[in-house]
Amino acid sequence: MSSKTSTINTLASGHSPRGAWESLDDLWRAAAPSLRARSNDIHTPLSFLFAELVLEAHPEADALVTRVAILLHDSGWSRVDASKIISEGFRGDWRTSDVRYLHEREGCNIARELLPGLGYDDDFITKVTDIIDGHDTRLEHHSIEDAIMRDADRLWRFTPTGIGLASGWFGKTPHDYRDQLESTTFAELITDRARELATAELARSVELLKLDVI
Repeated sequence: MSSKTSTINTLASGHSPRGAWESLDDLWRAAAPSLRARSNDIHTPLSFLFAELVLEAHPEADALVTRVAILLHDSGWSRVDASKIISEGFRGDWRTSDVRYLHEREGCNIARELLPGLGYDDDFITKVTDIIDGHDTRLEHHSIEDAIMRDADRLWRFTPTGIGLASGWFGKTPHDYRDQLESTTFAELITDRARELATAELARSVELLKLDVI
């Protein structure tokens, strides 16, 4: 990928999503205890904003399904043995580790526990859980909402905050994690808008973290 600075509106350029989105504050409050594991109370809000930024380019997508799915997608880490999250979820053959599948299943369970009391019906909840289930372990996406959630889950990694946290999870220096972003993560992005956002975000992160130097 090119690290050439882009003029696209994104977090790195001080941009916030412009959509007239339905407030999900009640769900954020209900989910908060499930977002404290593995710094998901940092990862999730940033990924949520990226989902909204990608949604701006995809009016055909169901914005509410996408936003609820990204909000809850990693909540299941709260039910994984904390001692195994890093050792099994981010080292070795981490993509197929049991804890990866477990956090997806538990994320679906949390969605089924929280959403009915907030007024969401069974059909909506199934759309959300179909996205959460397999978001890390399933290779293919099944819908535009699924694609946007997957892209948002990766896009935060291109920010200074994402590089700072994720490089530690993977046991890499920020410089080496940048190589992983360029060689692997960027290729996993699905939408054109996500690739534009990632390019702009990484260019800013390289500048702020001096990744061309250290």
